[in-house]
Amino acid sequence: MPNVVTAALVQATWTGDTESMLAKHEEHAREAARRGAKVIGFQEVFNAPYFCQVQDAEHYRWAEEVPDGPTVRRMRDLARETGMVVVAPVFEVEQSGHYYNTAAVIDADGAYLGKYRKHHIPQVKGFWEKFYFRPGNLGWPVFDTAVGKVGVYICYDRHFPEGWRQLGLNGAQLVYNPSATHRGLSAYLWQLEQPAAAVANEYFVAAINRVGVEEYGDNDFYGTSYFVDPRGRFVGDVAGDSEEELVVRELDFDLIDEVRQQWAFYRDRRPDAYEGLVRP
Repeated sequence: MPNVVTAALVQATWTGDTESMLAKHEEHAREAARRGAKVIGFQEVFNAPYFCQVQDAEHYRWAEEVPDGPTVRRMRDLARETGMVVVAPVFEVEQSGHYYNTAAVIDADGAYLGKYRKHHIPQVKGFWEKFYFRPGNLGWPVFDTAVGKVGVYICYDRHFPEGWRQLGLNGAQLVYNPSATHRGLSAYLWQLEQPAAAVANEYFVAAINRVGVEEYGDNDFYGTSYFVDPRGRFVGDVAGDSEEELVVRELDFDLIDEVRQQWAFYRDRRPDAYEGLVRP
């Protein structure tokens, strides 16, 4: 039988407070489950505004523990309720002074599987992330979930091919890329980089972007979220650029083996020749 996974993602507008933001995502998840989805992912720091448009210590208030904070506990309940795998990106505090841009991965039975911490931290106008986050230090985990092997790569990470490759080497079949990116900075790259990564590493990618203008800056988040297959083709339509949207698509995981046998990129890698890539 075909190995088809129905997957979902949400591109959302900021509501103004965490409680209504969580409630909205829960309703999207329930609708995705009604439509047959078995895995869903949310945007970068989905339970908060994209506060990194400014540098202000008041925004440390959005941080919480992972997995013991209120958002991840609530997402575990949601996963149990819907029977879906949930990828939930949040602002994590590990201990005083140790903060990370993190995504928790929760299995379909509500079990917490682990977390990914964003490796590459930008510090440019409108994206002052080094003010808040330490670089990720947990490597490139791939989680063995009810739907298959799922990885995460967060926003600015997508510009760095090394992590995409490591996720593939670690067995990823589907990589969620939760993001917050605006029109004036890199919109022309949005439909280029993730499809290229899907081709180079021969897996599915779920590219998620916020949508709208939020209260802490003038970044215009342009949505256009999508799923892309290992041949670099969009799976169904790309979401719109101005409205909130739930995207649900069927992903044929059998295509992964088909492409890897045809293109054989993993066979023809030359790690023995790549030493220069990791020299300081």
